Amino acid sequence: RYDYAGYGRSTGKPTEYNTYADIEAAYNCLKEKYGVPDEDIILYGQSVGSGPTIDLASRLPNLRAVVLHSPILSGLRVLYPVKKTFWFDIYKNVDKISLVNCPVLVIHGTSDDVVDWSHGKQLWELCKVKHSPLWLSGGGHCNLELYPDYIRHLKKFVSSLGKKSTKPDLKELPATEDTSRKDAESVSSDKPQEAAKCRQISRKSLDSRVGKSKTVDAPEKPRMSSDDVDKFRRRRCLVW
Repeated sequence: RYDYAGYGRSTGKPTEYNTYADIEAAYNCLKEKYGVPDEDIILYGQSVGSGPTIDLASRLPNLRAVVLHSPILSGLRVLYPVKKTFWFDIYKNVDKISLVNCPVLVIHGTSDDVVDWSHGKQLWELCKVKHSPLWLSGGGHCNLELYPDYIRHLKKFVSSLGKKSTKPDLKELPATEDTSRKDAESVSSDKPQEAAKCRQISRKSLDSRVGKSKTVDAPEKPRMSSDDVDKFRRRRCLVW
């Protein structure tokens, strides 16, 4: 895990160009310092972070996989339902996702009031190598990790990839157009296990440019903490 320019301990300004440079630097660190091959790298992009994630993935044909968590079609499309891409738009994921050659998992909440669920669904439909998506019923923009199905589906996805020398489990990939449509409409009904209020972020956030999240209440008794999720991502060499 790393901070984009202007976030956390990172200096600089939070611009689209800088986020591309930041993920490139993280990728180069894995390659040059730790010797991790592309076949062992899973890119993870959440919300605005889906922009640099898809941009990098579109240029790396041998990646293990990509996970898109509440992704955006583009910056402008979060604000207005435009039908075409304008030159001044940012994070043009809708035009780049078809260039990603590895398996892609899309996770989105059906009640996301920052980035509408339609963004995740359309990106999934445009993927070359689709994995069964996870649509979390009632899920918002910043509480999906609290749903039991989140970690279960993520583990299932990583396990389906098998060894780096093998192809993804074809059983997890839609075989026909009808199956794809059925997967796109399936929604998990599991509920989160604790009251989830979106954390107040003290630093600058690119998310604030495209929308603001409202607090989301849910039943108590947490099933899995954010620390557990982070540990799982680090063990699996997830980068976002």
